[in-house]
Amino acid sequence: MKKAELFFTSILVPLDFLMIMGAGILSYYLRTNSWVVQYRPVLFDLNLPFSRYLILIVFVSLFLLIIFALMGLYKIRSVRSFLDDFPKILIGVSAGVMSIVMFVFLRQELFNSRFLVIAGWFLAIFLVALGRFLHIRFQYLLMGRYNLGSNKVLIIGKDGISQQLIRNIKESPSLGYVFVGNLTELDIKMISKRVFDSKIDEIILADPNWPKDKFQELTSFCDQKHIVFKFVPNLYQSLTTNSTVGMLGTVPLVEIKRVALDGWWRIIKRLFDLFFSISFVIVFSWLYLLIYILVKIDSPGPAIYKDYRYGYKKKKFIFYKFRYMKVDLCDGEFGTKEGNKMLKELEKDRDNNLRKDGPLHKIKDDPRVTKLGGFLKKYSFDELPQFFNVIKGDMSIVGYRPHMTYEVKKYTREQQKMFVAKPGVTGLAQISGRSDLNFDQEVKLDLFYIENWSILLDLIIVIKTPFIILFRKFTM
Repeated sequence: MKKAELFFTSILVPLDFLMIMGAGILSYYLRTNSWVVQYRPVLFDLNLPFSRYLILIVFVSLFLLIIFALMGLYKIRSVRSFLDDFPKILIGVSAGVMSIVMFVFLRQELFNSRFLVIAGWFLAIFLVALGRFLHIRFQYLLMGRYNLGSNKVLIIGKDGISQQLIRNIKESPSLGYVFVGNLTELDIKMISKRVFDSKIDEIILADPNWPKDKFQELTSFCDQKHIVFKFVPNLYQSLTTNSTVGMLGTVPLVEIKRVALDGWWRIIKRLFDLFFSISFVIVFSWLYLLIYILVKIDSPGPAIYKDYRYGYKKKKFIFYKFRYMKVDLCDGEFGTKEGNKMLKELEKDRDNNLRKDGPLHKIKDDPRVTKLGGFLKKYSFDELPQFFNVIKGDMSIVGYRPHMTYEVKKYTREQQKMFVAKPGVTGLAQISGRSDLNFDQEVKLDLFYIENWSILLDLIIVIKTPFIILFRKFTM
């Protein structure tokens, strides 16, 4: 663990404390010295003078810091992500404020100003998030320009994943890595020489398909040299992370669970899906109406495109999109013969198909797309009707992307394991590279999500999605 990691993490504690204190003081100032007084006279200035209020917010700030610590906001990392921290800040501040409100309600003292509570809640979220954002951007700046706090990394592997890791590190210094070399063989002598010459901090095994004895030898070497060791799991390793141990009489049994999402968690996820989808449709009903009218004006035919997709337990359901293709050239089971024939011809054009591996297609210059359709598809506006699929129960907000019937027929046995959960409007694969990923990588991410699901992970994916759509590649 580097000193820079400890330094950047340690300053988060006083930074968050000052931001929470600032939120409390600013709330008091707004309530007592602003236009708010004109509409709601101050009733608590004698019962809660500023000196007593200041002591109160010191204790509140310390209480919120404890909640932040429990939420993992002070976990030591080489780099932090604002979009990972923000949901935790939102939940942490909300939980803390709710606890304080309950305490005040039970004690029936301290103060009776709802404005202080609401303003303090909002300002605490805003100021803590702002402090974190500036902190992360400053750290990224130091890493990008001076490699301060960056870890020197050696990558082992000779497959496409190895090359992708190297590109990511070289293109994004803010990831916290400095690339020092790539070995195509798992040779401890060669690795030891590189470690001695370059003072390597981390080793990443990008291709895990080595003999077991070689793998164990490398892990032992990293332990002895105090080097961080990471590896990219293969498909089979990613399927065995979620397991429980039990007994059948006197015989121990290990159960490999298919999903982390089970029991009450399934109910909670469904409630989250319903609340989010209904709220989204109501708030953006004007946008739905606008796009519907524009599609009708842009080209003749229905504004909504329908097709069959496979979902939970491989059951078919009718899938909705705003139509972005000419009506006589739509593909799928609700499409036309000409549209499906043209799709097959376009898939054969290797230079124009961005998905050159696996069962999926991604046509770069698709002549079937209308002028408006190109815009809708680029910014994913065509996906908005899928929130009605979520309300119906066919899809979830977050999951794997549902694919066409003829695409699913090309899935391998391992890839079909995605059907233990519902497909989603967005997903971990969509915020991790979209069409830049090959299908095998996409499946690994989807299976990882399914087996490691949590409400927090859903919130992070939902928050990141609009940034990925707008900016394509977005790191914060």
